[in-house]
Amino acid sequence: MALVYVLNGPNLNMLGVRETSVYGTIDLAGIEKLVHARAERLGMTAEFRQTNHEGVLLDWVHESHARGAVGMVINPGALTHTSIALHDAIKAISLPVIELHLSNVFARESFRHHSWVSPAAKGVICGFGPKGYELALEALASSVSAQ
Repeated sequence: MALVYVLNGPNLNMLGVRETSVYGTIDLAGIEKLVHARAERLGMTAEFRQTNHEGVLLDWVHESHARGAVGMVINPGALTHTSIALHDAIKAISLPVIELHLSNVFARESFRHHSWVSPAAKGVICGFGPKGYELALEALASSVSAQ
């Protein structure tokens, strides 16, 4: 089965507790179950991780390439708007990357409208809540099969 990385950045460990009016009530463990089930149906194995530390996230991006992953789904959290290093790491691995956000970042504060990740990503999915993870995996599977 094809290996895909599903990486989650800062504060996503607080899902289900943090701003439920924005992010919903499902926690990250619940999303992880959805991801593994969808990945399996798509013939993929998902390596699902979360960190609150930028350097750890960068190491995992590099690791995905070293382990032969076929692609990545990443919800970078607030690092979306601040991390040029994450942009550079994604560009360095030459894998299709789908950027994902639970909320519609364009319907929120203006500082969330700019992403350093988007220019390095194959595509962006936002605003569909936990379903976005499944949509991102489907997009990734389609992208990989088209290569």
